[in-house]
Amino acid sequence: MRDQAEKTDTRIVHAGRESDAYGGGVNPPVHHLSTVIYPSVEKLVTRYDNITPDSRVMTYGTKGSPTSFALEDAVAELEGGFRSISFPSGLAAVAGALMAFLKAGDHLLMTDSVYFPTREFCDSILKRFGVEITYYPPCIGSDIENMIRKNTRVIYTESPGSHTFEVQDIPAISKVAHLHQIKLLMDNTWASPVFFKPFAHGVDVSIQAATKYINGHSDVMLGLVTTTREDWEQLRNCTWQLGQCSGPDDLYLTQRGLRTLGVRMKQHQNNGLQVAEWLKSRPEVRKVLHPALPDDPGHALWKRDFHGAGGLFGIELEPFAPSMVQAMLNRLKLFGMGFSWGGYESLIVPSDVQKDRLSGSWHFEGPLLRLSVGLEDPEDLIQDLEQGLCELAPQAGSLS
Repeated sequence: MRDQAEKTDTRIVHAGRESDAYGGGVNPPVHHLSTVIYPSVEKLVTRYDNITPDSRVMTYGTKGSPTSFALEDAVAELEGGFRSISFPSGLAAVAGALMAFLKAGDHLLMTDSVYFPTREFCDSILKRFGVEITYYPPCIGSDIENMIRKNTRVIYTESPGSHTFEVQDIPAISKVAHLHQIKLLMDNTWASPVFFKPFAHGVDVSIQAATKYINGHSDVMLGLVTTTREDWEQLRNCTWQLGQCSGPDDLYLTQRGLRTLGVRMKQHQNNGLQVAEWLKSRPEVRKVLHPALPDDPGHALWKRDFHGAGGLFGIELEPFAPSMVQAMLNRLKLFGMGFSWGGYESLIVPSDVQKDRLSGSWHFEGPLLRLSVGLEDPEDLIQDLEQGLCELAPQAGSLS
């Protein structure tokens, strides 16, 4: 572990790197590894005997390599946790974390603003394996205590929600969870380890879709889960038993992307806020959903707990006809349409969340769009949005 007084930008560059271990090279090498050869029968049959939470022992390709250890150690240090383990996608990381801490007959409290693939996993696989799931309003705070049952084992948070951007009171929920010996899990992808330190706010298990900001280049599928020391072995054992592991090239590319995470996140924040402020002035836009804006309902919590904001936010349009919104989206040149975010390029997608939310928990009239503002010049992005909105402006207020 590095000096805790070091600033985040310094730790991003140096965390997880042990140049002496690989000949003085700046970057960890790529280890294409499946089989590990043992020098004797004794070493072979005792290979697990001395594995501790702190050990870095290679026994087989699915259980880690110097390439995976370098990235995992760096992310654990940046998030303030004990250890991390990698998964082949963000959703795999979500599923692995939930399966590690839940069993048949347990009860899960899941935020209603959760990423849809997580919701789908809960409503299909977890339910099929006998886990009870209750969705709770994301802004419930300490009142979540009223929803706890005798068999509640996990509270799952995502702050802010990646489509509707409600900010959750993580410290308040953490206090309740720990009072009842419940594990608190959090999807921390939106803020990344740069802008939110989950373990400083009482989170037990932090999940990252490293496909997004940590890698940052839209060319990798990867997830990471970080835990406290207390929870590490339970996560690790479940992950090993499920055979979850990540490819060495994806691990290498992700640790390379990680080294510029600090400067990229600052630029995503600056660009995103500039575009969001401009959108607030547009007559076609009813509401901008961005926690860093002072008039956002979650702004006070965001300002208290977060160190910054990424480039992902939403807008609610006036209630235009779907065909008009489609024409607007089709006209954009710089904003691509694709289901991801966190890369260097800007993206935009329609977001139909109402069908996935509990009745009464989310209300809007107009179409909802989600924007991932990339690293382009924000003036160019604004110009692109302006020419797209021209498809709506002549008929502003036209209903579907």
